[in-house]
Amino acid sequence: MSKDAEITFAEHDENFRAGFASFVGRPNAGKSTLTNALVGAKVAITSSKPQTTRHTIRGIVHRSDAQLVLVDTPGLHRPRTLLGQRLNDLVVDTLSEVDVVGFCLPADQKIGPGDRFIAGQLTKLPHKPVVALVTKTDTVPRDSLAEQLLAVDQLGREHLAGEGKQADGFSAIIPVSAVAGDQTDVVADELVSMMPLSPPLYPEGELTDEPEAVMVAELVREAALEDVRDELPHSIAVVVDEMIPREGRPEGRPLLDVHVSIHVERDSQKAIIIGRAGSRLRAIGTAAREGISKLLGTPVYLDLHVKVTKDWQRDAKKLGRLGF
Repeated sequence: MSKDAEITFAEHDENFRAGFASFVGRPNAGKSTLTNALVGAKVAITSSKPQTTRHTIRGIVHRSDAQLVLVDTPGLHRPRTLLGQRLNDLVVDTLSEVDVVGFCLPADQKIGPGDRFIAGQLTKLPHKPVVALVTKTDTVPRDSLAEQLLAVDQLGREHLAGEGKQADGFSAIIPVSAVAGDQTDVVADELVSMMPLSPPLYPEGELTDEPEAVMVAELVREAALEDVRDELPHSIAVVVDEMIPREGRPEGRPLLDVHVSIHVERDSQKAIIIGRAGSRLRAIGTAAREGISKLLGTPVYLDLHVKVTKDWQRDAKKLGRLGF
């Protein structure tokens, strides 16, 4: 938004509600997909691989009666690297500041140690309402979903019920399919009901407060993760080095030069990203460029470079330079 743009807030009455909700869950639990479905636009990258989200993404849901700010977080997990520990710390810090927590548990995966680990972490927030969101309901038959709902209810009673906590465990349990659009309105209604009375927090029409450069980097990383399939672990970090308008372009035909560095940890990983005669890197660029042009509202020339930054996930200084 330009400095000269007029900022307008939605009209509201004294019953208007506005606040923050955070989705947590083990990696690949459907948090980013649900965020995008509720916002109605792509503000968080998604992937079939775990640990896709590395930044908290704020997606903003605008309604006539409320404004719901969704804070998507990295998946809570038992950390094995310094990067993993920093991601976990980011989640805990986020949870302490929101009004309600949505705990995402996939319908197609049994309750496991990772879910119990997260439920244990949520006991550190005794006065924070926690809503269980049983995601991916379109992937299981009805009888399996019923079993999962009972298991989720038991998880809440074991970890969250008791003195100083929520009396019956989870404040609510909602089955939802973000892909099919099933019950997403019910999720929004439930979260809004737990928001405080407040005027809007963000201007009408604004969908995220994430900087454009971060969103561009995330779109490139999403394309890279999908393209390399199972050949690479999550050793990819992406940094936007520069975004500048191309000089000398005809009026009405702008072009934005976007220069991006993809960081990997080893030479062998660099070779995988580049591919034979650069074929894979070109495929990544083609996939990412469409999303970037749509995000920025202008045609872009995307220049990708692959750099080896050895063991960046375990080096504090390198993590800092890469934005973690």
